[in-house]
Amino acid sequence: MNQPVASETYAAQLRRLAELTARVRDQRAEAHTWYDRQCAAADRAVADAAEQVQRAEEELVAAREQQERVDAEVAHLWQELRKRLGAGARRLGGPPAPANGGVADPMLLLSRARDMLDRAGQPGELPGSVNPLLALCGVAGAVVAYALGAGARALGVGYGGDLAVGMPVLALVVTLLGPLVGLVPARVLADRRHAVLGPRPITVVLGAGLLTTALLLVLGR
Repeated sequence: MNQPVASETYAAQLRRLAELTARVRDQRAEAHTWYDRQCAAADRAVADAAEQVQRAEEELVAAREQQERVDAEVAHLWQELRKRLGAGARRLGGPPAPANGGVADPMLLLSRARDMLDRAGQPGELPGSVNPLLALCGVAGAVVAYALGAGARALGVGYGGDLAVGMPVLALVVTLLGPLVGLVPARVLADRRHAVLGPRPITVVLGAGLLTTALLLVLGR
């Protein structure tokens, strides 16, 4: 009577052992799977970190290169400004230090500064306040040309012959060129003021010269 009970107990223990073995095998497989996942996640994290480090290094190199370009451009623009200001640039000292917390593109700001410096260096037109001086240039040119013409006529009269015929014609041509002669001192005035001799100043000089020439020709008859 005890032998079947013992056999049944032995079979139950075998089943229990098999169940435990299967459970251990499942747990071991699950542990391996978890380990593989953790290793894969760690590898991905390391790869991502390495990629981030590489990008950071590339950005650092690019930032240093941009800094060098910005420093060089700032030094160049500062030198150009000192040349434009001349002796007054001694009070400026060195280039300004970069501002903290700037978010704008420094190359864009430098480009705007370069454009402003170029526009500031371009000569402008003479102001209206110098119109009397321009008119005086026209008058002086007309007077000088008329005096040269009068001298040519006198020379023709003195020598006679062909000169007596040709010199009055030459004198008239020289006299009529008097308004253009006034443009020479007007150009010198514009250069000293670092300005261009535009249409308005030229009109003032030529107008004054023409009026003076006409008046001298009327009075010289």
